[in-house]
Amino acid sequence: MYLRQLSIFLENRRGRFTEIAKLLGEENINMTAFTVSENSDFGILRLIVTDTDKAIEVLRRNHYAVNEADVICLHCPNQPGSLGKVMDIITKAYIFIEYMYAFSEGDSANIIIRPDNLVKCAKVLKENHLKLITSSESYKF
Repeated sequence: MYLRQLSIFLENRRGRFTEIAKLLGEENINMTAFTVSENSDFGILRLIVTDTDKAIEVLRRNHYAVNEADVICLHCPNQPGSLGKVMDIITKAYIFIEYMYAFSEGDSANIIIRPDNLVKCAKVLKENHLKLITSSESYKF
């Protein structure tokens, strides 16, 4: 029902993201979605990968601080108003969004959502006939 997302804490210095991209690539692990947020001292790289367990092992072996969290991935049309409709459903269900990020290609969009209540959010979205992506290992983003 959920995707496993990794959060990696990075020092704000040149090449840190490059190191991670290369490490994962060398292990044949694909990053299917990611976002980076930062402040003056550090950044947080959040990513969905094709082999979460292997990525955790590789990153920790290379001394990266890695946390795992469940997130919801919603697949929806990439057209004006689609996100507004989804957010209206979530808001009316009194669900708070901690963060989200999205990516689209052509007529489709995928939205990664970290709500305060995963179970309730997934239930509400499914009740409204919205498609949830449940595995980055089997779904081609």
